[in-house]
Amino acid sequence: MEEAAIGVGPSAASGLRKRSGRGKRAGDVAGEASWASSVINLVNTIVGAGVLAMPLAISHMGIVLGVCVILWSGCAAGFGLYLQSLCAQYLDRGSASFFALSQLTYPNAAVVFDGAIAIKCFGVGVSYLIIIGDLMPGVVQGFVGAEPAYDFLVDRHFWVTAFMLIVIPLSYLRRLDSLKYTSIAALVSMAYLVILVVYHFVLGDTKEDRGPIRVGHWAGAVPTLSSLPVIVFAFTCHQNMFSILNEIGNNSHFRTTAVVFASIGSAAGTYILVAITGYLSFGNSVGGNIVGMYPPGVPATIGRAAIVMLVVFSYPLQCHPCRASVDAVLKWRPRSQASGTEGSPHRHPLLGPRGNRTPEPMSDLRFSVITTTILIFSYIVAMTVSSLEAVLAYVGSTGSTSISFILPGLFYYKISSPDSPTHRGLMKEDDEAEDDFSDEDGEGEGSLSRSLTESGLLLGSKKHWRKALLRPLSLALAAYGFLVMVVCLITNTFFIASH
Repeated sequence: MEEAAIGVGPSAASGLRKRSGRGKRAGDVAGEASWASSVINLVNTIVGAGVLAMPLAISHMGIVLGVCVILWSGCAAGFGLYLQSLCAQYLDRGSASFFALSQLTYPNAAVVFDGAIAIKCFGVGVSYLIIIGDLMPGVVQGFVGAEPAYDFLVDRHFWVTAFMLIVIPLSYLRRLDSLKYTSIAALVSMAYLVILVVYHFVLGDTKEDRGPIRVGHWAGAVPTLSSLPVIVFAFTCHQNMFSILNEIGNNSHFRTTAVVFASIGSAAGTYILVAITGYLSFGNSVGGNIVGMYPPGVPATIGRAAIVMLVVFSYPLQCHPCRASVDAVLKWRPRSQASGTEGSPHRHPLLGPRGNRTPEPMSDLRFSVITTTILIFSYIVAMTVSSLEAVLAYVGSTGSTSISFILPGLFYYKISSPDSPTHRGLMKEDDEAEDDFSDEDGEGEGSLSRSLTESGLLLGSKKHWRKALLRPLSLALAAYGFLVMVVCLITNTFFIASH
């Protein structure tokens, strides 16, 4: 239909199909998710309970610097997502993962990368269960009174166990797209929290408790650095980006870039709105949980319940990449240098025709065993530990920076090298597609073909210029990730030692 509309002849259309269909394989489950569901799942992965700490973070930095740090962190995280989408082009459709990229770039370090992802996602999932146990007793007291009729209603262990009944079936869903409806419910909960913060700001019922406000100056280097991880890690969603790229129906460069822009933009807008209105409501007297500062009442109680719903429906989004990483760690075997991909992308028996490792889907038994193990250990840790602040601080400093900045930067820098066999293979496919496109001129189509060929040369020149710029920027992103990791580790160590 579109070919007829723009007047492209059958020969030209054939060339277009060859280029657009590259890397797709029959029988893949990839290509069924809509653009909207991809954005919804990615936004839900980004925006979590950490949004409630944004007003405190901006109180340490001041409004101007705080907003700049939020925008900068969003841009850095978005660039990491963009590099992931570019790296996925070097892999067969539906096979993109950190493990697959590791096999092409740093095969003997793949187990380290996936291990870090698994630990990070597991720790975040456990923190969600702990939040449920901490908040639900207060929610019950807010609805039924300070002393409910049954003591178990204010027992955190009871609520962790109860909500596991919701978490368990959601965690056994294979595809990320299957979680789009729970993600919508989580985003509705987040929308209520945002409305609650803005409502109290407009109402002005917190002026009596408001402290002084910093606009253009900060509280000092130490408080600012202590709040930096809150903002930097607030945009972490890279563990699910490859799943979204595998499942999205239209994986064109424009559509995947639009997913990144929409997701990061929505999250940044939410963070700035809550940070500014929440901070202006309480000033420097603001606490780490903005909702917990509002006077007791039905709206605040519903807000706490909304947080619970948010983390309940966000847990499966952590279980999904955790399971994939655990599976990759269990499958990993050290590779000798001789069996690597140097010299030819076809040499290694695990590598497909485009130089990537053809993924082996998990069997139902393996899928169930890994998922059950994750759930059991999450439940045990959440039931026995009431605070994971120190552990999560270190896991976040290492895992989040690795996933968001270091790995995307290093992977793209390595795989896009002109000396990389995989890169040369991909460029050869592009050249062959362009040759097929230009050689299949039909009678009466010469003018159109020449015009499209010239456009293709211009696009190719633009593509090479972009790649020449992206390589040093990707290396800079990795260096930025190492810097953030060091700063956050030092800050966390100092903060924990001082308390």
